[in-house]
Amino acid sequence: MEKTALIIGGSRGIGRSIALRLAQSGFNIWLTYKSNHEAAYKVKTEIESQGVVCDLISFDVSNYEETNAALGARVEDSAPHILVYNAGIARDNLLMWMTKDEWDSVLSTNLDGFYNVTRTILFSMLKAKRGRIVVVSSTSGQIGQAGQVNYSASKAGLIGAAKALAREVGKKNIFINVVAPGFIETEMTEGLPKEQILSLIPINRLGRAEDVASVVNFLCTEKDMYIHGQVIGINGGLSM
Repeated sequence: MEKTALIIGGSRGIGRSIALRLAQSGFNIWLTYKSNHEAAYKVKTEIESQGVVCDLISFDVSNYEETNAALGARVEDSAPHILVYNAGIARDNLLMWMTKDEWDSVLSTNLDGFYNVTRTILFSMLKAKRGRIVVVSSTSGQIGQAGQVNYSASKAGLIGAAKALAREVGKKNIFINVVAPGFIETEMTEGLPKEQILSLIPINRLGRAEDVASVVNFLCTEKDMYIHGQVIGINGGLSM
């Protein structure tokens, strides 16, 4: 039986690596992105070279109407087996200088987007009586990060939302877990003071997007699953 994974925010970085890893595991991919068509089509080509199908879906996760229009009819016909919520932006600033737009844009994409997407597809998973949801949070959501009050709040909110939802749907054979990456080498971490960061990480290296993807793949494919409502840190020991 063909299986489908819906990757929210999959055109680059961690999302791209997760999509490629799940494709290697035999999943057809529904890959969503907001506006970077060139990057999305490149990932689609990489995915389909592995012999699976990749559908590209472009919409703004922070907009409920757009999200419902993009996904609603699609999931009525066939519920995805997997949802990976990886949409996320950062607009860093100290709180005393943070604008309302910097606060709102991060919360609306990172946290409101989770509601918009999950609310749209959850009934189809409940009807199918199966599914796995993996939420990509961050170490910032666990321990906080100066200059990232908005980002830390959104990622902490995802952890709380995932844990609460896990209690609601566990009896319906829907498993929900969170991964919390630390400093991963992506576009979002370019320009950060690498030597200063490495001094905080016991294994003395930044993470790779593939490090995150391998854990997500395990949570999505392991048959004997008893992990539910958990937060798994992928941070090289930055947070223990």
